[in-house]
Amino acid sequence: MKVALIGLGSVGRGVATMLAKKDLGLTITGIADSKSGLIEDKGINITKVLANKKKTGMCGDSRITAIDVIKKADYDALIEVTPTNALSGEPATGYIRTALNRKKHVVTSNKGPVALSYKELRALALKKGVAFRYEATVAGAIPIMHVLEHGLAGNEILAIYGVLNGTCNFILTRMADEGLTYEQALMEAREMGYAEADPTYDVQGIDAAIKLVILANTIWGNGVKLADVDRTGIDLLTADALRLAEEEGCTIRLIAEAIPRKKLIRVSPRIIEKTHPLVVEGTLNALTLETDMAKEITLIGRGAGSIETASAIIGDLLFIRDCHVQRP
Repeated sequence: MKVALIGLGSVGRGVATMLAKKDLGLTITGIADSKSGLIEDKGINITKVLANKKKTGMCGDSRITAIDVIKKADYDALIEVTPTNALSGEPATGYIRTALNRKKHVVTSNKGPVALSYKELRALALKKGVAFRYEATVAGAIPIMHVLEHGLAGNEILAIYGVLNGTCNFILTRMADEGLTYEQALMEAREMGYAEADPTYDVQGIDAAIKLVILANTIWGNGVKLADVDRTGIDLLTADALRLAEEEGCTIRLIAEAIPRKKLIRVSPRIIEKTHPLVVEGTLNALTLETDMAKEITLIGRGAGSIETASAIIGDLLFIRDCHVQRP
């Protein structure tokens, strides 16, 4: 199967590296970063492209743009892994829409388009007879979408609860384990590359809320938006709060939860028993699904990382290939 790759940041490089390393029957025929692009219908030498990217900061010809690749390259599926814009979803939404209109499958790790335009993009994919898949948008390497679609097929999902942001989980783990203040734990997270210079997106619960919106719309199709999420971050938590929780055999985690029967969709720090399955350490993610037949299912795994996210993207690509989704 031929694929085009748009975006060569950490995730894009991870995908390209794994496709070059593994013989999966996937050939990259078009590739673009923010400054350049390359189209080779017979297949691109990814090792050479990655070396050039590292040396020059460009993957190809500066005259070729991402939209050129999307419109002109010969491919079956577009891999869209440009940086997330949670407010507008652009330019990723436009990229995805263009590929779908060409009757090309799309796999993305970009949360913005899925959170903001899920209904439109899914309808367009169905109309054009192609797949629109986004496993990598929620919980990194945890195959939550595949579990919902296949492993729990026939179950009614009654509620979801999860630790969906590794940065927050790392900070809370360090505060609990070492008695660090929020500021000290955040500094450590920055030093280890887990937190951005401006950590607002993570610590105020925005990232977890976006992921919760994606899950809720996927499961229930209820059209919720980021503004519908009752959101409280961890930036006001104190070491004393964690110490008091510890005295009761509990700890604090940033929990994203959606319970339709209670009309509840919320992200907030919650006191939970230390033996609870959602009490995971460091940057791990965890997600519990409450169902009518299987009861409670908890998934735990790495929620971020270039290779871990590549796992989710490649899983989506192979699903598309192996299920032979037909284009009219």
